[in-house]
Amino acid sequence: MENKPEAGGIVAMKYLLEETEPDGYTLFDATKSNISKVVASEGKVDLNGFEWIAMLMADPECVIINKNSSISTWEDIVRDAKEKNGNQIWVGPAAGGLDHVTAMKLWEKAGIKAKWIPFASGGKAIAALLGGQGVAYVGNPRDTIGKPDLMIAAVSSKERLPQFPDVPTFGELGIKDFDNEIMWRGFAVKKCTPEYALKWYDDLFKKVTEDPEWRKFWEVGGIDLVYYSIEKFEKIIEQDVKDFTVYLKKIGMID
Repeated sequence: MENKPEAGGIVAMKYLLEETEPDGYTLFDATKSNISKVVASEGKVDLNGFEWIAMLMADPECVIINKNSSISTWEDIVRDAKEKNGNQIWVGPAAGGLDHVTAMKLWEKAGIKAKWIPFASGGKAIAALLGGQGVAYVGNPRDTIGKPDLMIAAVSSKERLPQFPDVPTFGELGIKDFDNEIMWRGFAVKKCTPEYALKWYDDLFKKVTEDPEWRKFWEVGGIDLVYYSIEKFEKIIEQDVKDFTVYLKKIGMID
């Protein structure tokens, strides 16, 4: 394994496309956040240069709050946002990233306005939330594990997560069509990778997805373990590109 840091995955993606052969020996470990960076780069990476071979995780997005604040429910967040008339502060990682776009979608559906204050990492944003610098943080349920001062106000899923049975879904709270906002994780290879290599990975990912230890390790955090191969995964990415394009234009990050 070789780590190619910086630029939200752009460096790693360019490395795979420009410096490797399509032989199946180089995998790109991808997340949905990489797609926002590609859209923001306006052409630095061609997503069509990849074969998106496996989506393995669907980690639901959620709104997290400080358990020690006066805001203790989603309804409190909405009320506070309306009272502050656009000056309510939400914290999270990069501007224009997945969590920011999730927040913007949610604000639209809830009929509220707020400000997004980005931090260098999710950990720093959570520290800001705990320090009273913001009302809400957008992340994933597992972000709260082992952190007793955090609580989830609502989660984007069709049903309540069995790991977090007390957390309502947005649908329960009257926010319609907001039950599939996720951070996905998966893998890609370079386009034109041989069929025999794709078949080998297909068999491998099926075995991984069915492995009890794999499932036990990840499901505790509320992650939905799936296996979507090329056809379905590529459609998901196509929709992600459309969504990020719309919202990055709204905040002036792209033309």
